[in-house]
Parts: sequence; C-alpha cells; structure tokens
Amino acid sequence: MSGRPVAKMITFPGATGVELAARLDLPDGAPRAYALFAHCFTCSKDSLAATRIGRELTGRGFAVLRFDFTGLGGSTGDFANTDFSSNIADLVAAAHWLRTEHRAPSVLIGHSLGGAAVLAAAAQMPEAVAVVTIGAPFEPAHIKHLLAPALPALAEHGEAEIDLAGRRFRIRRQLLDDLDRSNNTDSIGHLRKALLVMHSPRDSTVNIDNARQIYDTAKHPKSFVSLDDADHLLTRKIDAQYVAEVLGAWASRYLPEHESARAPEPGIGGADTEVVAGVRVAGVPGAPFAQSIAVGRHRLCADEPVAVG
Repeated sequence: MSGRPVAKMITFPGATGVELAARLDLPDGAPRAYALFAHCFTCSKDSLAATRIGRELTGRGFAVLRFDFTGLGGSTGDFANTDFSSNIADLVAAAHWLRTEHRAPSVLIGHSLGGAAVLAAAAQMPEAVAVVTIGAPFEPAHIKHLLAPALPALAEHGEAEIDLAGRRFRIRRQLLDDLDRSNNTDSIGHLRKALLVMHSPRDSTVNIDNARQIYDTAKHPKSFVSLDDADHLLTRKIDAQYVAEVLGAWASRYLPEHESARAPEPGIGGADTEVVAGVRVAGVPGAPFAQSIAVGRHRLCADEPVAVG
C-alpha cells in the first residue's frame, strides 16, 4: 500500500446489465473487513452521509464499497424503470463484484431506504455477519408519503414527474406497486446476522417508531443506538463521524478477521500450544494435567479429576 488510504473508481454490471458506478475506499494495510454501503432514496454514493461514513470507516481499517443505484449518480439506466426490487438486485450485484474481485462484504450498511434494502438483500449475502441500518423505514412503502404529490398523475397516466430534495425525477406506477408488494417483516425476523439499528429521535422523514419496529422484529444479537439530535440525512459532520465510530467498534465484535488478529493470551500461542481447526490448547506451567483452551474469544480451563491429580 502507499501508506495512506486509496480510492478506486470502478464500474460493474448491475442486475439488468446497466453499468453501475462505484467507489471502493481501501485502508492503509490489509482491510479488517469489507463493507457495502447502500445510499438513501434518490441520493448517490457521494451524498454527505455516504462519503463521510465511508471515509471514517476506511480510516478505521475497513474497505468500503459505495455505489450508485441504477439511474442515479454516475450509474447508467433510467431511474423511472427502477423500484425497490431493482435496488435489492443492484445490492446483490455489488456484493458479487466484491466477492469476485476482492472479498465478499462482511458488513452491510444502509441509509434510509438503503437500510430497508440491505435488510431485504442480506439473505443473499451469506458471508455478511453484520447489518447496520441508519434512519431506515420498517417497511419500504413508508416512502410513499414522499411521492404523494405525484399520485394523481400516476393513477391517470401511469407515470409522473416529482420534485425530491430540489431535483426532478420521473417515476412510474411500477414503483408504487412494488413498494406495496414489498414486506420486510420476514427478512428482519429471519436475518440470522448481527443487527445494529441507528436512528435519531428527531428524524422528521422516517419516524423513530420505525427503528422500534425493526428492533422488535429482529432476533438477537441486535443493538440500538440513538443518534440524538441528528437529522435524517446526517448533514452534520459530527453525526456521520459518530455513526462510523460506533459502527466500527460494534462490528468488530462479529468479525472473524478481528478475532484472528487478536494477540494470544498468556499460555496461548507458545511452543507448547497445539492448534486444531481454530481451537488452541496449551499446557499450564506447574499443573501437569491442566490445559488452557481458546476457542475464538472464549477462554476456559480443563483438568483431570481430582483423584488423578
């Protein structure tokens, strides 16, 4: 490596064959893990939240891939032809590219509707061990309130233009229909990955009750972190930094790469240590029958019965 983080601008084929634009930020040295970031609805990989969180995580040793969904940012394709299901397919394509070119993502991160997308897509990324949602809706259909001004035209003509965050977008009825069909309850309940739910109680776009529903539906291991007075888009740098700091520390607990880098405890790893399939067994000085055993982050002692010595 060059002694500092490296950014690579790349493209890869999306689910429908269009070229998706992406940025891969690599840390100085071997990555602790690879993370895949899904941006918010009609945003891009270069949004303030995606950029700041990605860079902060890279500074903490993570490689982070963030990309533009079909028809947004630098990606090709027509946004009007996309829907929630196509977002899921794009995420799966991004994970496939990482798996093929580098290493499959261990951590999935989604902001707003991107959070709902990673929850829905996680089952198709078996290597991922941790999922993080930031200001995410419990159900994808939650975003329909943002599309309310276009509903009459959609009902009459099947498509409409709408202003979102000061930009014009063309949408079609298929987006609404797909949102109505999408249900994340089963995906969350059968996630089988560690989950971190991050949400601000002052979020005026996606009410914090969505975080409660996600958390209540998920099974352990699961965690919730309040983002206090942050806004939905995390426009303040300090909020994005906080998200990355907490996220990085939390995810480390679930990363096998992190465990393999741990320094051995006293008596574990010396010349008298036997390693079998990830289990380390070492003798204990002064106790001829005792053994110190390490299995991942678990430590225990074993000995013969008292009658034996």
